[in-house]
Amino acid sequence: MRMTAVLTPAEEGGYVALNPETGTTTQGDTLQEALSNLKEATSLYLSEFPVQVNSHPVVTSFDVAHA
Repeated sequence: MRMTAVLTPAEEGGYVALNPETGTTTQGDTLQEALSNLKEATSLYLSEFPVQVNSHPVVTSFDVAHA
């Protein structure tokens, strides 16, 4: 099953990884570690709470005025 991963730099270093389809969130010191941890966490989540993913979220970016 193909899932979405959103990886962002963490303030304390490393990366936070989010799977928007399930809400699963984890972290890692590197992008690769964060993604690997997310795969494991999402797999464990789905084994306990099976969901049917029919579509993927739209991931985009936008500008915001900052004062």
